[in-house]
Amino acid sequence: MPSRNSLKIYVEKGFYHIYNRGVEKRIIFEDSQDYKVFLRYIKEAFSPLEEQDLRTKYIMQGLSLQSIRRPVKSYFEKIDLIAYCLMPNHFHLLIKQKDFDSIQGLMRSLMTRYSMYFNKKYDRVGSLFQGRYKAVLVASEEYLLHLSRYIHLNPREYTDDLLSAYSSYPEYLGKRQTPWIKPETVLSFFNNKVLPEFKKVNSYKSFVEDYKKDSAIFLGDLILE
Repeated sequence: MPSRNSLKIYVEKGFYHIYNRGVEKRIIFEDSQDYKVFLRYIKEAFSPLEEQDLRTKYIMQGLSLQSIRRPVKSYFEKIDLIAYCLMPNHFHLLIKQKDFDSIQGLMRSLMTRYSMYFNKKYDRVGSLFQGRYKAVLVASEEYLLHLSRYIHLNPREYTDDLLSAYSSYPEYLGKRQTPWIKPETVLSFFNNKVLPEFKKVNSYKSFVEDYKKDSAIFLGDLILE
């Protein structure tokens, strides 16, 4: 029987929670370089093709050399990245798919590229991730909001400083401007106070850090197993 959330339903203009972790729950980000490489791959996927830096630097016999690599496929006008979080042994992406089936190509490219990088760096073979990625269709506005909160609170497992984590939280608080991250969709709910439940919430920061209810309750079992 297929594992939970492995059967995926793709719809046009749908919001999705994409996540996966290392095989046997192993670490997939060993150091800061690993995080930065994964983020570079994400940046390339969500930026216009002409903005890709195709130069690759490497060291050979003590000399610093540079080569030109082939461009990778861009999903700039097909998928929006709403939020993300990278943890030592897993990752979360909140995306909006503008067309019907771009997610499959995006995730195949992202996970293959990173697995090749990781296995080469650490001289290992075999699968890095625990099967195929999981994709959960976001069914309501409330779910969307609590999912963004859940993603941005994930780093509390290892740090109290959420702004220093590898996540999109700084973009949501206006601490960092990143063109390939689109927080406006979520933040608009707090500007207009559309949902009655959040009328007393002063800001997105207050919602994430001070809101009394546990977002995992709203998300049920549709999060990382």
